[in-house]
Amino acid sequence: MMTNLFSVFDPTSMINTSMNWLSTMMMIIIIPMMYWMIPNRMTLMCNIIMSTLHKEFKTLLTIKAFNGSTFIFISVFSLILFNNSMGLFPYIFTSSSHLSFTLTLSLPLWLSFMLYGWVNNTQHMFTHLLPQGTPPLLMPFMVLIETISNMIRPGTLAVRLAANMIAGHLLMTLLGNTGSSISYMVLSILLIIQVTLLMLESAVAMIQSYVFAVLSTLYSSEVN
Repeated sequence: MMTNLFSVFDPTSMINTSMNWLSTMMMIIIIPMMYWMIPNRMTLMCNIIMSTLHKEFKTLLTIKAFNGSTFIFISVFSLILFNNSMGLFPYIFTSSSHLSFTLTLSLPLWLSFMLYGWVNNTQHMFTHLLPQGTPPLLMPFMVLIETISNMIRPGTLAVRLAANMIAGHLLMTLLGNTGSSISYMVLSILLIIQVTLLMLESAVAMIQSYVFAVLSTLYSSEVN
């Protein structure tokens, strides 16, 4: 029984053992199977998705980017997509709706980009703080605004992902809790709405993982 609306996101437990992040670790067991199994449609689909993402991320990165750096963002995309999809199943802990998961991904990525940029390309990083053609009177304010916008990037990445996952799940929970107190006619309409919301949440799970990976790629391209 839910004590409040947000208790649907509470960590789960079984036999007095915390099972919070088991759904996150399941990817390590499930996904590598395709590397030693006979090629099938799922393997071909994964290869097509990865090659498409590789080409797109390669165009976003500059020529000075390290070879193979696109696979870092493909791995981030796969991890987020898997956790978002696992959260759509009943009684599974939605790890991507918690800031402890999203900040763990965004903060180290942003911090590594900033450290690499300021250590190796200091002059280039200073030029990013001041857009070209800025009037002399506005230069201190533009530097302050650009610095703040850089500082809040990991927070915006984390909050965007968590908020989008929370919003859809809360809406589905609110509609699902009204099922026991309505008539069969309204219940059939509610069921159609729930299926439609489930399809929408599946699309959101893919879109948000793609947005997270693309924005991380764009942030990394600015430090070269």
